[in-house]
Amino acid sequence: MAAAYIASGLNHFFNPKIYLKIMPPWLPWPQFLVAFTGVLEILLGLLLIPELTRRPAAWGLIILLILIFPANVQMMLNYWRAGNPYTWIAVLRLPVQALLIWWAWMYTK
Repeated sequence: MAAAYIASGLNHFFNPKIYLKIMPPWLPWPQFLVAFTGVLEILLGLLLIPELTRRPAAWGLIILLILIFPANVQMMLNYWRAGNPYTWIAVLRLPVQALLIWWAWMYTK
């Protein structure tokens, strides 16, 4: 799990355009938010590694996953409006967020 979040966080810096495309238009400072969430994913991923910080890091990831949910909804809306043939993937991604939250919750114990 730590590796997945670290890799995802790094991807915010290697491919920021992907994340900028799914930023809800009502959110201010999209470039800052993409970088900030990338830093949070890297930091929380690293904090999952030591047992001492694992529990608070998992709670941090749960909060982060809830906060970034609007971007997943925006991605689905973008795909839907564009008639993208992969809209089903964006729709499927929404309940996957609940699975990611559950996975992080498993580390809070």
